[in-house]
Amino acid sequence: MSDNPRELGAAVKAAVLIESLPWLQRFAGKVVVVKFGGNAMASDDLKRAFAEDMVYLRHAGLKPVVVHGGGPQISAELDARGISSEFRGGLRVTTPEVMTVVKEVLETRVNAELVELINEHGAYGVGLSGESQDLFGGRRRGTVVDGEEVDLGLVGDVVEVDPAVILELLDDGFIPVVSSVAPDLDEPGQSLNVNADSAAASLAVALEAAKLVILTDVAGLYSDWPNRDSLVSHLTAGELTELLPSLTSGMIPKMLACLEAVEAGVEKAAIIDGRIPHSILLEIFTSDGIGTEVVAQ
Repeated sequence: MSDNPRELGAAVKAAVLIESLPWLQRFAGKVVVVKFGGNAMASDDLKRAFAEDMVYLRHAGLKPVVVHGGGPQISAELDARGISSEFRGGLRVTTPEVMTVVKEVLETRVNAELVELINEHGAYGVGLSGESQDLFGGRRRGTVVDGEEVDLGLVGDVVEVDPAVILELLDDGFIPVVSSVAPDLDEPGQSLNVNADSAAASLAVALEAAKLVILTDVAGLYSDWPNRDSLVSHLTAGELTELLPSLTSGMIPKMLACLEAVEAGVEKAAIIDGRIPHSILLEIFTSDGIGTEVVAQ
């Protein structure tokens, strides 16, 4: 091989492109659902890189769908308005006053900004919420803290998905961007605050997605946190089920979402480090991937 730096650099770039070939073939025409969150939502550079990744996936022949939350942005706006907010069991207690802020922040700020960033590369992004054309149907849920049932207010789970609007947009070449709000099936006209990880998993199942990818703020799942050498790169649904009781509260919803997805037919689910620019491309188009991947068996 030549020792010319320019030729060496070109060879490395070519090797990276060739490594992506089998994955391009495998995922061509397939739906990939990506949950956007974590530190990637707080950094302008990472948001732009994420938007570029979504457009790249679309041009590479995949059908990306984005689901997002907005916890830090919601907390900041609540603080700015002097509205108190608390978390119980890792979930935000959502009063009607808080729900108004949740919808405003998710739909008119986070969603709109992400769509705008995607559309810097062409008119591909379309903003939606879980309330758009009956996409999601939700029911209220509580949680258990110290053995006692806790009322979380307007917090719910996605229990129904009608993916028709998403499928239509994908067929027309668009990139749907969905905020994690759902209509309450038991109280028409009422909106529910739903966990974006779980919503993304439910949507991935309904769309028969080839892969669910969840961005987070760590390198992946650690079997013995905080031991950095215990990072798990690959595990089965059964192995994950055994690990769940030992996981930290912040990791449990993400890993449950992965588990629910693969058990319901999604081929692969992964959590990856959203602090790394273009981590989505590394996960999908390289042999080793990045983060932790979960498969059925």
